[in-house]
Amino acid sequence: MPNSPADKPCRISVRRRGPLLVEGPVEVELEDGSTVVSDRFRVALCTCRRSRRYPWCDTSHRDRS
Repeated sequence: MPNSPADKPCRISVRRRGPLLVEGPVEVELEDGSTVVSDRFRVALCTCRRSRRYPWCDTSHRDRS
C-alpha cells in the first residue's frame, strides 16, 4: 500500500497466456537471491520461463505456426 495519498501503488497487469506487465522502474529478486533492474516505464515479466532473457519476456510464450 502507498505510504501517503500522493503515492501511487505499483500497477501490475495480468495477461492470459502472456507476461505480467509491470509499471517500472522495477527491481526483481530472482530465486538465487540475485537482483536485476530495469528503469523502463513498463516491463514484461516472463511467466512461462521460456524466455532466453528471463525474467524479462521475449515473447517465447507465443504459439509458433
